[in-house]
Amino acid sequence: MFKNFRFKLKYVNIRLIIFVLVLTGIGIAVIGSAAPGEGYQSKQIIGLAASFVIMFIIMICDYNWILKLHWVIYAVCVGMLGVVLKFGKNVNGATRWFRITDSISVQPSEFAKILMILFWAWLLGKNPDLLKKWRTFFLVVLLSAIPLILIVLEPDLSTTILMMGVFVTALFIAGFSYKKFGIILAVMVPLGVAAIIYIQAVPPPDNILLKEYQYNRVMAFLNPDEYDDQRLQQDNSVMAIGSGKLTGKGLYNDSTDSVKNGNNIPEPQTDFIFAIAGEELGFVGCVIIIGLLALIAVECMLTGARAPDMQGRIICFCMAAIIFFQTFINIGVATELLPNTGIPLPFVSYGLSSLVAMYSGIGLVLNVRFRKKAMLEEVKNEHRFNRA
Repeated sequence: MFKNFRFKLKYVNIRLIIFVLVLTGIGIAVIGSAAPGEGYQSKQIIGLAASFVIMFIIMICDYNWILKLHWVIYAVCVGMLGVVLKFGKNVNGATRWFRITDSISVQPSEFAKILMILFWAWLLGKNPDLLKKWRTFFLVVLLSAIPLILIVLEPDLSTTILMMGVFVTALFIAGFSYKKFGIILAVMVPLGVAAIIYIQAVPPPDNILLKEYQYNRVMAFLNPDEYDDQRLQQDNSVMAIGSGKLTGKGLYNDSTDSVKNGNNIPEPQTDFIFAIAGEELGFVGCVIIIGLLALIAVECMLTGARAPDMQGRIICFCMAAIIFFQTFINIGVATELLPNTGIPLPFVSYGLSSLVAMYSGIGLVLNVRFRKKAMLEEVKNEHRFNRA
């Protein structure tokens, strides 16, 4: 903490908070329209209130003090992911949730994103020499791989891919050698091509890389004509987005030609919320949502560029990476640009775990800016005192 620390509103990035709140408000409105009478909207409003309080608390706690708990953070992350595999609720073949009540569940992998950002911020920000030698670099990879493997086992391939992208971002920001990046790509690209060939050639149950439902989704993407029934959800999503035209059909509409009203999009309040936004808010609404997500990511990057240390820089850029990759995957699935996989649209999709985790991450970004502003003012005051 800084000497004579006092909370001052001018330290706070009000612009970022407004972007996040407006986007969440749009999400709450669309959730209510996507699943009227199901209670999801009221739960999301309660989740917003709790998330905002958590964000504020995280914002005013010095992130450098939080990073002192790095091994505790890592242990909690790995522990949660391990325990959920043993005692979690199985839904449609995936064990990703702890059931708290009949209507409320907690998804540890959502919080793992933020916890691993903190761990990487300490590991790479405080120990940059780890990336200079292959031996110590592989130690970093091993520590990072343990939670990712646990997420794969749930199974949750989309979150694993997302976190791999965030890890690469952390490496890049921490100064990982371009030459080493090139060597890794030279190895990984052929392996990726080989994996795609293997997936197409070996169907389940002999396929050791993918579960049957994952295999079907990938094959439906690669060979759409042969897997028409597997693409139905995405086809309906594209139809809904296209039917919204410029301004949409309006929230809470009772139009008989609505794709949503025909119950043609399962769980529309979560992974396919963008389809509902496209149908009911139209092209204009979609642009506003994407624009707000872009503005939030840019604010994170600007804060990272001005961070007082490498730890803060990694936190901010990794948070921007989460927003970018998660948005790209969610909208890519809703528009058939990517294979069907479940991942929420940040701040918009229904999900209390996702909402709390994302607001916690924004709290960390606000924290970095808060510390930077407070530190600059403290230095300025000391300078004035010395001159006097």
